[in-house]
Amino acid sequence: MKYSVSNLMDVINMVMSMTGYGQDVFHLGNTTVTVEIRSVNHRFFDFTAKIPRSLLFLEDKIKRTLQLYFQRGRMEVYINVQGDGLTQKELYTDWDLMDKYIDQIKSAKARYNLAGEIPVTIMPEIPDLLSVQETENYSDELINAITTSVKRACEQLLLMREEEGDFLLKDISNRMLEIQDTVSHLQTRRESVIEEYRERIQSRIYNFLGENDVIDQTRMHQEIALLAEKGDITEEITRLQSHIDHFSETIDLNDAIGRKLDFIMQEMHREANTVGSKSTDAKIGVWIVALKSEIEKIKEQIQNIE
Repeated sequence: MKYSVSNLMDVINMVMSMTGYGQDVFHLGNTTVTVEIRSVNHRFFDFTAKIPRSLLFLEDKIKRTLQLYFQRGRMEVYINVQGDGLTQKELYTDWDLMDKYIDQIKSAKARYNLAGEIPVTIMPEIPDLLSVQETENYSDELINAITTSVKRACEQLLLMREEEGDFLLKDISNRMLEIQDTVSHLQTRRESVIEEYRERIQSRIYNFLGENDVIDQTRMHQEIALLAEKGDITEEITRLQSHIDHFSETIDLNDAIGRKLDFIMQEMHREANTVGSKSTDAKIGVWIVALKSEIEKIKEQIQNIE
């Protein structure tokens, strides 16, 4: 799929996973270039390029290209270039070394009165005199083709991250529905729990004081109200509902939302813990266990959302 600026932004604004793989291969003459991009989850945008040394000057440009497509994730780019057309071989002669050899041979001839000419065939036999050096030649056409290939690999990776993001979103949405149902159960159970709590406290007071003791009814009801208030989970339920609403709003943001969602789930987990510590009701205890389980599973999924 070929992206324009508009539809590229439409894709980027979807819920994205940070895991994926993109590849592009192209041929230019006798040269074959393979571009691979691997992506895994990371708190920020982290870039690593494993490319030929002669292409290191492209590293910053490649990074900027990836940043047009992705905001978070550990990105690993691999570029492999194969082909004889890129390599040029040159033969180099160390003429300074040759001069020294000739001077020494002439000195030896004069010193020992030797005759004969110095043969040309001596040159290959002199160590380090001749050397073959290879240079890699990257034309502007090849550089442009590599840049385009990186973009195509990014588009493949983008599609894979989009597909994985869709899967994560469906799973998270189903779990949020379970959380919403659980919070609704807590809401309906709240009033009866408070009343049961008051009756239990009152019963214990009567059992402790006995029927013959004089009981200050006003004071007793005040104490019961204070104790019941400590076990009231109204505020926690209200905050849980607020976090659920905030979560739904954040999902629709055209931005990297992974860290925001993670923070919301941390707050929901905190409220669930508070409800569990306040309430001694058996049903609420079961619901809190289920609630915390769903929150933990969502937190795991969110770790891979951009």
